[in-house]
Formats: sequence, structure tokens, C-alpha cells
Amino acid sequence: MNDFVIVRQAKRFLVSGLLVTGLHILVAASFIHLALLIPALANGIAFIVATVFSYLINTLWSFSQPLYGRNLIRFLTVSLLGCLLAVAVSATADFYNMHYLMGIACVTITVPPITFFLHKVWTYQ
Repeated sequence: MNDFVIVRQAKRFLVSGLLVTGLHILVAASFIHLALLIPALANGIAFIVATVFSYLINTLWSFSQPLYGRNLIRFLTVSLLGCLLAVAVSATADFYNMHYLMGIACVTITVPPITFFLHKVWTYQ
């Protein structure tokens, strides 16, 4: 695969991530303010909605692949690994008494490149 395709996929993955994050925030805030749900439940619902949207947009647009069971299971596996990595990176930052925003920055610069790589070489191979 040529470099142009990889760069295009990476750019689309970045845009998808921003859209998914925005959707998560919108859904969580809506459930908290309109349905009066507790934040933990609202964020749980938002995570599920955002993950489904993430699978759809990344499969169909970022990587231009069809929707089917094998890449869904792989996508969910990579998403779970990304979640665990985010928690580990954040916990490490906290262990070293870094400001929480620095922990978020560390997660932001660590998790997306790794999940993109895993999706590229495994989920959508």
C-alpha cells in the first residue's frame, strides 16, 4: 500500500476520532441535563453510542472496508486495548504526580497512534 493511502487513512482516522469524541460529549451531556441521569450512567451510554459510531465511520470511511463480524470483533478488541492503555497511561501520569491535564495529553498522544496502527495491521488487514 502506498504512503498516500496510509496518510489519507490517518487523516480520516483523526477526523473520525474528533467526531466520535464530540458525539460522546453530546450524548453524555444530553443524558445528564435532559434525562437527569447520573454522570457515570450517562457516560456509559455515551461510550456505547460513540463506539458503534466509531466502528461505522472508521470501517466505512477511514479504512474503506465492508462491515462484517470479523472486523467488528477486532475493532472492539482494539478499542478495549485502547481503553486499557488510556487508563494505564493516565495512572502512570498520576503516579508521578503530574497534573491531570498532562495525563490527558499523554493519553492523547499515545493511544490514537497505537490504535490506528493496530487497526491498520490487524483489524482491517
